Amino acid sequence: MNENPQRERPRKQTTGFKPTRRQVLAASGATMAGLVAARLAGLKQLTPGVTLPGESTATPTALPSSAVGTQDWISPLGKPEAQVAHLLRRATFGASQQEYQAAVKDGFAKTVERLIETPAAEPPVLAGADEANKDKPISPVALQSWWIDWMMKSPTPFAERMTFFWHGHFTSDYRKVTPQTPYIYWQNRTWRKIALSKFRDMIYAVTTDPGMLRYLDLAQSTGKSPNENYSRELMELFTMGVGTYTEDDVRAAAKGLAGWREPLTQALVDQAIKDAEARGRPAPRNLKADTVQVGIFEERNAYVGQLKYLGETRQWDTNAVLDKIVAQDSVAPFIVDKVASEFVSPSPDAAYVKRLADGFRKTKYDVKSLMRDVFTSPEFLAASSYRTLLKSPTELMVHAAKALGNTQLTQQMARAGDGMGQGLFDPPEVGGWPSNASWISTNNVLARVNFALTTLSGMPNVPAFKDAHVIHLDGVVSAETAQLLNSAADDATRWLILLASPEFQLK
Repeated sequence: MNENPQRERPRKQTTGFKPTRRQVLAASGATMAGLVAARLAGLKQLTPGVTLPGESTATPTALPSSAVGTQDWISPLGKPEAQVAHLLRRATFGASQQEYQAAVKDGFAKTVERLIETPAAEPPVLAGADEANKDKPISPVALQSWWIDWMMKSPTPFAERMTFFWHGHFTSDYRKVTPQTPYIYWQNRTWRKIALSKFRDMIYAVTTDPGMLRYLDLAQSTGKSPNENYSRELMELFTMGVGTYTEDDVRAAAKGLAGWREPLTQALVDQAIKDAEARGRPAPRNLKADTVQVGIFEERNAYVGQLKYLGETRQWDTNAVLDKIVAQDSVAPFIVDKVASEFVSPSPDAAYVKRLADGFRKTKYDVKSLMRDVFTSPEFLAASSYRTLLKSPTELMVHAAKALGNTQLTQQMARAGDGMGQGLFDPPEVGGWPSNASWISTNNVLARVNFALTTLSGMPNVPAFKDAHVIHLDGVVSAETAQLLNSAADDATRWLILLASPEFQLK
């Protein structure tokens, strides 16, 4: 019997339905076609066979031999420029025309090295975030807009893509962490710094992160009254996976990890004093600001005594618990499967995962080396990997903004993200965001198309379309999309067709 039962954070139930790529294309295509048809109605149609600007052939595409829904795409990944575009869609948030052209000039291998080896550029300071308290909370929209803006403008887009990945893996949300502290803002900056580090160093930073201390209640955990929320999620969701530990291990780890508290800024100290005075109470004794932005370990709150954890009995502390975790055989394949599912294929082959996991162990869990192995693996550029992943709402919106060269969309994108099911800093559950085709539903498809329509409607001038279908879709589209593009009477309509197309939803 658990002497200190903890109530886990509720998790949303899922149906288990995972639509195929054909279903994604059919759902998106039907909605896109209906909305675009309304825009095309009444416009003078071009003569069949007329080419798009910049094209030298009768159609702008490499078409499947039959209609969408009956045959998969023809992969262009044998071509160097298509390999580069494929990399940019997955390792970054898509590319602007200038980024695409520079990467094509460098070639695939050089671009991989540049993305991986360039140190992460730090985003600008979010005004007032470090001084957040109850009287001066961080605006969630301002926080979301701050990060979206940096996703579009950062000179190190791979660093942002990895920050985004870990944001969905090591989850916290601003509702529980609260905008009345700087913790969720600090967490974003921390995830960026550790995004390509050794995994053991990473999970120490995660464990002692103030936002995580609050989100999963580790800051409330003491040796005498341990809280099990973080110890459970650390093993189940962050490192080892389901079925790799026992309930006794959860209880033991909770005790071994106990003793941390949140750091205090001067603004938080001032707020505590003000609140005490407002209630007619004396100010808290010995209350002072800390000089660090990480958790503070209080030895007096730690657990003292022998515990059996993952088969070993000893005195445990945070470092010992984390060392024991990374020594487990389950860690490497668990993390590799998450990475491969995010960047390569929704259902990576078991042999592929094992091969990458073996390499991950040999590098002592170096994430940078793992990502290089992923992008340079034959599986990454295999025809079977082409367009098998679906863009999340954030990826979709940032790629669209880059394609249009419009960096003034941050607040619109923050609001639209909520409507598509992905408000940054607010994941639906401790397990993070949905993945790949799980993003597609009737409402989500409509929201995606409406985002494209609203964005274009708000632009006084749209860029020339030219060869945008080549840069952003590799020139490989369905017969239906090709017909719409060739029938469009103006560049704004062509952009709407491209951004709302089933092809643009995929990466």
